[in-house]
Amino acid sequence: MEKPCVLVPALGPKGIYQCFIPCIEEHFTTVTYEEFEKKQENFAEMIQAVFVWGCGLQVNKKLLQTLPKLQVVANGGVGVDHLDIPLINSFGVKVCNTPHVVDNATADIGMTLMLASARKILEGHDFSKYHESVYLAESTLGNDVSGATLGIIGMGRIGYKVAKRANSFEMKILYHNRNQRKEEEERAVGAVYCEKIEDLLQKSDFVMVVVNLSPQTRKLIGVKELAMMKPNSTLINISRGLVVDQDALVDALKRKVIKAAALDVTYPEPLPRDHPLLSLPNVIVLPHMGTHTVETSQVIVEKMISNTLAVLNGEQPPDEVKI
Repeated sequence: MEKPCVLVPALGPKGIYQCFIPCIEEHFTTVTYEEFEKKQENFAEMIQAVFVWGCGLQVNKKLLQTLPKLQVVANGGVGVDHLDIPLINSFGVKVCNTPHVVDNATADIGMTLMLASARKILEGHDFSKYHESVYLAESTLGNDVSGATLGIIGMGRIGYKVAKRANSFEMKILYHNRNQRKEEEERAVGAVYCEKIEDLLQKSDFVMVVVNLSPQTRKLIGVKELAMMKPNSTLINISRGLVVDQDALVDALKRKVIKAAALDVTYPEPLPRDHPLLSLPNVIVLPHMGTHTVETSQVIVEKMISNTLAVLNGEQPPDEVKI
């Protein structure tokens, strides 16, 4: 029996890594976007699914109009702010994502960034590589994480997993959320609810942003919010780059309004090499690596496959995104 055809952004570093391709090709015939552009007339009637992985493939009106047999767009990851879901649905095409899979890996990267920033891990590594003296400079003194106060903005699934990890470090945990969690959930991680975000900002040594990107959260952290933070505090962003006003952050770091920042997400991604954030000594910037592990990526691919097969078999996919 002929396998259904799926359009993928690319194979390799520009798209889906080669190590995950055998799993996909067990169920589908893959067509890369480059192949599709070269021989559109050969593939347009064959493609029934599109895999969105990273930023290598834009599902826009033009593409949708060229794929009459398309039934499903499967997104690798939770966030779907890069997809125009009403537009895609208007073509009779379902959209699926991969929720819950990324929670642990993203919470891990949040803790990693906090610890690396607080304990000056990069400075220590550079000293080991380039030292001209055997003595550590005063500037390499870090800060204790244990016993410090962590403010979590956004206590959803990932935020709660961050709280669990932070609780193991004996941190004091504050959180701000649209809705307060149940008392037993708060008690389990020792978290205290802050109805007003300013209360959290003013009291936290570390502020970790773990919200979804929406019109309400766009530039949620700006000049006003940064000014409310402690001068010795650190901002950690593991949500989406646009949740933080980067110009305001650069200014706050230069003027020492806050002590440091550790970012897994920026806008754009990756940042241009001459971006001012990359030249500041009190900043760690990662190229959106929160879910970038073998294990998590494998499960993401498997969920993309199962969602796609469900749609193509006329079944309800487990992870359809509805607006």
